[in-house]
Amino acid sequence: MTLGPLEYTVIGFEGNNFDGSIAREIAKVVENGTIALVDVVFIGRDSDGDAVVLELDNKDDPRFAGFHNLVSGTMGLFTPEDLADIATGLPAGTSGLILLFEHRWAVEIKKAMENAGGFLVARTVIPPEVVEEVSAEMEQEMTAA
Repeated sequence: MTLGPLEYTVIGFEGNNFDGSIAREIAKVVENGTIALVDVVFIGRDSDGDAVVLELDNKDDPRFAGFHNLVSGTMGLFTPEDLADIATGLPAGTSGLILLFEHRWAVEIKKAMENAGGFLVARTVIPPEVVEEVSAEMEQEMTAA
């Protein structure tokens, strides 16, 4: 079985403001085959800065109801050490939804690349905020000229 590239993303939330509504949009990209979820963890830091891990399969918490189908069959690859490292990047009093996912859209490209004798040389993710910032700077320079 050919795997696409794996990536993890941490989506932060101020305090306890997570309501679970993001699950609908994540479900769309899972259902259309763009990504496959490998691991999903919700982590927070209390006011003392200590990490708190919440299980998304908690049936009693309505914030996680939209994740029940999404997390079934995930592999649970994050170790406690991984989660502790990620938690240190969260400010105290915030929480984060950690998504480890496979880029399913890239599987056929990967196969074609390998069949053609190609290999990956580099891969970098550029956050859209960086692109927006650079675009705004370029636009500002063009209007100033």
